[in-house]
Amino acid sequence: MSFDRNLKIAPSILAADFANFGAEIEAVEAQGADWIHVDVMDGHFVPNLTFGPPLVKAIRKHIKTVMDVHLMIAPVDPYIDAFADAGADILTAHVEAGPHIHRTLQAIRGAGMKPGVALNPGTPAGAIAEVLDLVDLVCVMTVNPGFGGQKYIDMTAKVRELRSMIGDRPVHIEIDGGMDPKTAPAMWEAGADVLVAGSAVFKGGSVADPAPYGANIKAIRTACDTLV
Repeated sequence: MSFDRNLKIAPSILAADFANFGAEIEAVEAQGADWIHVDVMDGHFVPNLTFGPPLVKAIRKHIKTVMDVHLMIAPVDPYIDAFADAGADILTAHVEAGPHIHRTLQAIRGAGMKPGVALNPGTPAGAIAEVLDLVDLVCVMTVNPGFGGQKYIDMTAKVRELRSMIGDRPVHIEIDGGMDPKTAPAMWEAGADVLVAGSAVFKGGSVADPAPYGANIKAIRTACDTLV
């Protein structure tokens, strides 16, 4: 998994058919997905409950690209080894999820994964200034975490600030929440390079008819390409 700042679309399987994850992942990758984004929620840190390490391990064999696992859970540390065993490539923890994010990020890398750190909409960019040398990815939430399909919250200024803070470090900026052809270009222009999209990718398609997945991914890319 080499580093680059090319635009990457990471469909969130939270918007896929839960009864058919393996086939959905294979279909959306075949239609042009760069990464697969896996949202893990605990019903405690966020008001929703999704899935844990066993599901992540089960879908690992279907993912040929990058498994990007986003933990919306607290605490994180007791589950790091389980997600490493499940095959996560990137494991992202929220800075708000515990008192010792530095220790958490070290443990994630120590377990063989690339560490990511996420920021809720109400958390300033400066909250992660001291850990930028420990991470491979910064995830900027443009909705309050917990549910798909929420109204987009404009975080352009925060993304620009992070891009400046990161400088020449090999750190991705990922945007999670409300990404579609209308909202994505501003994030790309501000310095983000990974765009998580759920319903905007999966709408209108299915395993039996995956072409809309490709069209939806292409629409987001095309909207961003107009800025280049």
